[in-house]
Amino acid sequence: MLSGIRIYTADSVWRQILGDLGATVLSAPSVADVNFDELGIADALTPIELKSLILKASDNTHIIADVLGEKVVLPRLQSQIIACLYKSGGMTALDLKQALGYAPDVSTHTVDTAIYQLRRTYGHDLIQNNNGVYTIGKL
Repeated sequence: MLSGIRIYTADSVWRQILGDLGATVLSAPSVADVNFDELGIADALTPIELKSLILKASDNTHIIADVLGEKVVLPRLQSQIIACLYKSGGMTALDLKQALGYAPDVSTHTVDTAIYQLRRTYGHDLIQNNNGVYTIGKL
Protein backbone atom coordinates (compact mmCIF):
# COMPACT_ATOMS: atom_id res chain seq x y z
CA MET A 1 0.00 0.00 0.00
CA LEU A 2 2.89 2.41 0.73
CA SER A 3 5.45 0.85 -1.59
CA GLY A 4 8.07 3.37 -2.70
CA ILE A 5 7.46 5.74 0.23
CA ARG A 6 10.44 6.41 2.49
CA ILE A 7 9.27 7.49 5.92
CA TYR A 8 10.70 8.14 9.37
CA THR A 9 9.07 7.78 12.77
CA ALA A 10 10.56 7.34 16.22
CA ASP A 11 7.49 5.44 17.45
CA SER A 12 8.17 1.70 17.41
CA VAL A 13 4.51 0.78 16.95
CA TRP A 14 4.11 3.08 13.93
CA ARG A 15 7.43 1.79 12.56
CA GLN A 16 6.00 -1.72 12.55
CA ILE A 17 2.66 -0.65 11.05
CA LEU A 18 4.25 1.44 8.31
CA GLY A 19 6.67 -1.36 7.49
CA ASP A 20 3.81 -3.84 7.30
CA LEU A 21 2.05 -1.47 4.87
CA GLY A 22 5.08 -1.59 2.57
CA ALA A 23 6.82 1.70 3.37
CA THR A 24 10.57 1.85 3.75
CA VAL A 25 11.00 2.90 7.39
CA LEU A 26 14.12 4.98 8.00
CA SER A 27 16.26 5.04 11.13
CA ALA A 28 16.80 8.82 10.97
CA PRO A 29 14.80 11.73 9.56
CA SER A 30 15.79 13.21 6.21
CA VAL A 31 14.65 16.33 4.33
CA ALA A 32 14.02 14.17 1.26
CA ASP A 33 11.55 11.86 2.94
CA VAL A 34 8.32 11.98 4.94
CA ASN A 35 8.69 12.57 8.68
CA PHE A 36 5.65 10.78 10.10
CA ASP A 37 6.16 12.36 13.53
CA GLU A 38 5.59 15.82 12.03
CA LEU A 39 2.21 14.85 10.55
CA GLY A 40 0.57 15.13 13.98
CA ILE A 41 -1.72 12.12 13.60
CA ALA A 42 -3.71 11.79 16.82
CA ASP A 43 -7.00 10.20 15.80
CA ALA A 44 -7.69 6.67 14.68
CA LEU A 45 -7.50 6.45 10.90
CA THR A 46 -8.53 3.97 8.29
CA PRO A 47 -5.67 2.63 6.15
CA ILE A 48 -6.95 4.70 3.20
CA GLU A 49 -6.97 7.91 5.29
CA LEU A 50 -3.45 7.11 6.49
CA LYS A 51 -2.24 6.53 2.94
CA SER A 52 -3.83 9.77 1.79
CA LEU A 53 -2.08 11.80 4.52
CA ILE A 54 1.30 10.22 3.77
CA LEU A 55 0.96 10.72 0.01
CA LYS A 56 -0.01 14.36 0.56
CA ALA A 57 3.05 14.85 2.81
CA SER A 58 5.33 13.35 0.16
CA ASP A 59 3.93 15.56 -2.62
CA ASN A 60 6.44 18.26 -3.60
CA THR A 61 4.42 19.85 -6.41
CA HIS A 62 3.93 23.10 -4.48
CA ILE A 63 7.69 23.42 -3.95
CA ILE A 64 8.38 22.73 -7.63
CA ALA A 65 5.80 25.36 -8.61
CA ASP A 66 7.38 27.91 -6.22
CA VAL A 67 10.88 27.29 -7.57
CA LEU A 68 10.08 27.03 -11.27
CA GLY A 69 7.21 29.53 -11.28
CA GLU A 70 4.80 27.08 -12.89
CA LYS A 71 3.25 23.70 -12.25
CA VAL A 72 5.58 21.13 -13.83
CA VAL A 73 5.77 17.36 -13.52
CA LEU A 74 9.39 16.26 -13.08
CA PRO A 75 10.97 12.84 -12.74
CA ARG A 76 11.05 11.73 -9.10
CA LEU A 77 14.79 12.27 -8.56
CA GLN A 78 14.74 15.78 -10.06
CA SER A 79 11.73 16.65 -7.92
CA GLN A 80 13.46 15.34 -4.80
CA ILE A 81 16.64 17.30 -5.54
CA ILE A 82 14.74 20.57 -5.86
CA ALA A 83 12.70 19.82 -2.73
CA CYS A 84 15.81 18.92 -0.68
CA LEU A 85 17.68 22.03 -1.69
CA TYR A 86 14.61 24.21 -1.16
CA LYS A 87 13.82 22.79 2.29
CA SER A 88 17.42 22.73 3.52
CA GLY A 89 18.66 26.00 2.04
CA GLY A 90 21.68 24.20 0.60
CA MET A 91 23.55 20.91 0.81
CA THR A 92 26.91 19.49 -0.12
CA ALA A 93 26.95 16.85 -2.85
CA LEU A 94 27.59 14.13 -0.24
CA ASP A 95 24.74 15.31 2.01
CA LEU A 96 22.39 15.53 -0.97
CA LYS A 97 23.24 12.00 -2.09
CA GLN A 98 22.70 10.66 1.42
CA ALA A 99 19.39 12.52 1.77
CA LEU A 100 18.26 10.93 -1.49
CA GLY A 101 19.06 7.46 -0.14
CA TYR A 102 22.47 6.77 -1.68
CA ALA A 103 25.20 5.30 0.53
CA PRO A 104 28.10 7.72 1.09
CA ASP A 105 30.69 5.32 -0.33
CA VAL A 106 28.75 4.48 -3.51
CA SER A 107 30.22 5.87 -6.69
CA THR A 108 27.31 7.06 -8.81
CA HIS A 109 26.69 9.95 -11.15
CA THR A 110 22.91 9.65 -10.98
CA VAL A 111 22.45 12.78 -8.86
CA ASP A 112 24.99 14.74 -10.93
CA THR A 113 23.19 13.72 -14.12
CA ALA A 114 19.81 14.78 -12.70
CA ILE A 115 21.27 18.18 -11.74
CA TYR A 116 22.77 18.52 -15.22
CA GLN A 117 19.37 17.75 -16.80
CA LEU A 118 17.62 20.30 -14.58
CA ARG A 119 20.19 22.96 -15.48
CA ARG A 120 19.95 22.12 -19.18
CA THR A 121 16.16 22.45 -19.13
CA TYR A 122 15.69 25.40 -16.74
CA GLY A 123 19.01 27.22 -16.95
CA HIS A 124 22.33 26.93 -15.17
CA ASP A 125 21.22 29.36 -12.45
CA LEU A 126 18.49 27.00 -11.20
CA ILE A 127 20.97 25.03 -9.10
CA GLN A 128 24.14 26.78 -8.07
CA ASN A 129 27.26 25.33 -6.52
CA ASN A 130 29.05 27.74 -4.21
CA ASN A 131 32.13 26.34 -2.49
CA GLY A 132 30.79 22.79 -2.75
CA VAL A 133 27.27 23.60 -1.52
CA TYR A 134 24.36 23.20 -3.93
CA THR A 135 21.58 25.77 -3.54
CA ILE A 136 18.50 26.84 -5.46
CA GLY A 137 19.47 29.91 -7.44
CA LYS A 138 17.49 32.73 -8.92
CA LEU A 139 15.57 32.14 -12.13
